[in-house]
Amino acid sequence: MLQIKAWYWLVFAMVLIMSELIIPSFTIIWFGLGALLVAAVMWAIPQLSLGLQLFSWTLASIFFTILWFKFFKMKMEDKTKAGISLEAVLGESGLVVKPASTDTRGVMKFTVPVLGSEQWAFICHKNTHMGDRVQVVDVSGNTLIVKIINT
Repeated sequence: MLQIKAWYWLVFAMVLIMSELIIPSFTIIWFGLGALLVAAVMWAIPQLSLGLQLFSWTLASIFFTILWFKFFKMKMEDKTKAGISLEAVLGESGLVVKPASTDTRGVMKFTVPVLGSEQWAFICHKNTHMGDRVQVVDVSGNTLIVKIINT
């Protein structure tokens, strides 16, 4: 009968974790962490049967994968607005929540989040006031360029 030792699981874990460098999908690593957990359990309980080892590895891998997608991935989302799509914001309108002058940026708020954010920095060629309604006419980097649509 094949006797799997703890260090086999450790090597398997390292191979899976290092393969994440070659295949950057950020999914293989969770199976590697599952194998690492089984290696730790094997050092504590060396007589664990192969069936229980495989079952433990499967459960641990599923647990780590769910943990990643349900909790941690949301907190690590890219909050920058780099590479925003001009078509997605062009023509959208919102309210000024922090006034801008010709030499300072203001902040506008959309009623529905645009590209994942309700509030955006903006530039306007005229001075704006709190509560003004503005419309997006262009994008410059991470800043919207707007025009006043009510006076």
